[in-house]
Amino acid sequence: MTARDRSLAVLVAVLWGLNFLAVRVGLDHFPPFFLAALRYLVLAVPVVLFVPRPGVPLRWLLGYGLGFGVAQFGLLFLAIEQGMPSGLASVVVQASAPFTVLLGALLLRERVTGRQLAGIGLAVLGMVVIAVDRSRTAPLMPLVLTVLAALGWAVGNLASRQAKPEYPLRFALWMAVVPPLPLLALSAVMEGPATGWRALGSAFGPEGWPGLVALVYIAVLGSVVGSGIWTALLKRYPAGVVAPFSMLVPVVGLVGAWLALDERPTGWAVAGGAVVVAGVLLGTGWLPRFARERAAAPRLPEEGGGGRPTGTQTAGATGASQETKRS
Repeated sequence: MTARDRSLAVLVAVLWGLNFLAVRVGLDHFPPFFLAALRYLVLAVPVVLFVPRPGVPLRWLLGYGLGFGVAQFGLLFLAIEQGMPSGLASVVVQASAPFTVLLGALLLRERVTGRQLAGIGLAVLGMVVIAVDRSRTAPLMPLVLTVLAALGWAVGNLASRQAKPEYPLRFALWMAVVPPLPLLALSAVMEGPATGWRALGSAFGPEGWPGLVALVYIAVLGSVVGSGIWTALLKRYPAGVVAPFSMLVPVVGLVGAWLALDERPTGWAVAGGAVVVAGVLLGTGWLPRFARERAAAPRLPEEGGGGRPTGTQTAGATGASQETKRS
């Protein structure tokens, strides 16, 4: 994985980590299934009108929309509305990473390296530490709903990878066309046919702007930008390489909840977050690659030793350049 793509994967983790704060604000104004439907509805209309359809099989587009859109966000929003703390939700939903690797190995016959297993195991250990530390404040049913949301995310990851879209952003945008109808149907049945629409009308009042801002963040940054980048990465790399980066999301979620919602993490939560980061670094090859690049880097000439590098230094620089290109 190149340094640029690793940076993009980290950016997605930040966007998705802060997404949990926006969801918490949005749920103060909208019921959960209706909010999830709005997330995609505000995108679906302009997408159908102005974005060319992606040249992918319909089954993978439907699989991505139902897994990533309906199952993940419908269940996640419901879990948070039912009492799941946003910081803890950002941790538990990262079970999508081991789910993705496991489903990729079982269904797609993707090879999982020992280093990936070690990194995922370390990151999962960190998530377990955080989850156990905070599970005392969360009832069982919201926790189960969040785990099921993580499984939906994993299914969406595999559908996206199988689609192999030539234009990943188009694919991510057209995915928004799938969830609105199923989510609106769930909202009508479980929340009442008029409840969500009344909440939407009141959001345009003087006290409703936080809900609208949260909706824009969730729809644009959390969905279009984050999902578009994630889809592009899944097209270029195996699911087992990309998925571990999602384990950075709980760290961002915990810090964001601490700063914005005054959810102060304990020492165990901080330690668990550090273990998650270490697992991602190991599982994605950052630590071994960093060590190789440092070993291959040319040494600068000492002061007073002349302005031109020696032949050995020139050869070292050439080797480092070739190593960078190979990376």
